Amino acid sequence: MIPLTIGTTVEAPERPAVIDGSRFNRHTFWCGQSGSGKTYALGVVLEQLLLRTELPMLVLDPNADFVALDTLRDDTAPADAAQWADLDIRVLHSSTRQEPQLHIRFVDLSVPAKGAVGQLDPIADDEEYNALLHLQAEPEHFDGDRFLSALLESEDPARRRLGLRIDNLEILQWPLWALGASSATEVVTARPRVVVLDVGGFTHPGEPQAAALGVLEDLWNRRMERRPILIVIDEAHNFCPPVPRTSVEAKLTEQLIQIAAEGRKFGLWLFLSTQRPTKIHPNVLSQCDNLGLMRMNSPRDLAELADVFGFVPAHLLEQSPSFRKGEALFAGAFTEEPQLVRIGRRLTVEGGGDLAVAAHRS
Repeated sequence: MIPLTIGTTVEAPERPAVIDGSRFNRHTFWCGQSGSGKTYALGVVLEQLLLRTELPMLVLDPNADFVALDTLRDDTAPADAAQWADLDIRVLHSSTRQEPQLHIRFVDLSVPAKGAVGQLDPIADDEEYNALLHLQAEPEHFDGDRFLSALLESEDPARRRLGLRIDNLEILQWPLWALGASSATEVVTARPRVVVLDVGGFTHPGEPQAAALGVLEDLWNRRMERRPILIVIDEAHNFCPPVPRTSVEAKLTEQLIQIAAEGRKFGLWLFLSTQRPTKIHPNVLSQCDNLGLMRMNSPRDLAELADVFGFVPAHLLEQSPSFRKGEALFAGAFTEEPQLVRIGRRLTVEGGGDLAVAAHRS
């Protein structure tokens, strides 16, 4: 057992609440309605994993809540601060101009992923998809303008149509693309202790999902290396909803379903956080063995949790609507028995948080 102290028990505030860090080699589901303290509490658990284990992490961060994970609070204990200083924490940005920026290479995506970005169906758009299938480009020397011009000036009608589609959708204008520069996949492959992908600042709605898809595809393609990593996805409903709304979201959901079903034996472990279980694809949710539940008022959502996590006593789930902010129920593989917990203090600065209402200036 690797003990992670994440707060105190609700029943006995003087007793530490401990979960087993070694059991994050199972998929974990973390949920709580808005205002329950879900994201703050998630940060507490991630901090303890960083201090008490050697498990590398990838954090998909759509709201810039974890971009300050490398910045300690002033009241952090000296021993923890000394240990934190030795951690290799990388943050790749999109919500600010701070370097390094988050990029992936378009040419590194699989053909199905490229097709999803271009809204291409392999049957309905068979000729354009086939042209995409046979495209060749060197990632180290990729020039977007030359790449597009070569398509538009091609004697092959299918390649010209593909070029028009790419141009009309303005795909190569997305700030996400590395266009010959380094990619986030290279940073993740190096396995620092944690890589935070700040995906929330892109201008096109498809970019956060495309960024996640590029990195997760690369992890899956390297799965036989069996190098463990915890894939933390905050606001996970944006990445694997029950009914995908776009072709990129559909491909990303498909990839996460595959990781949920088969990734555990390769060391690809999911840690999903969202407001409601019904907002996550059921084929992903059903593979989770750990549950962290904060305040949840919806009877439908509690019934869904009871159905998926049958090992949780019903009377504990029923207490969720009465949880105060920062209180949580932990159950599953990472705790010997279900426990009600009052989450402890963060060590690092929380990047997001609610905005205050400004007072009127008379």
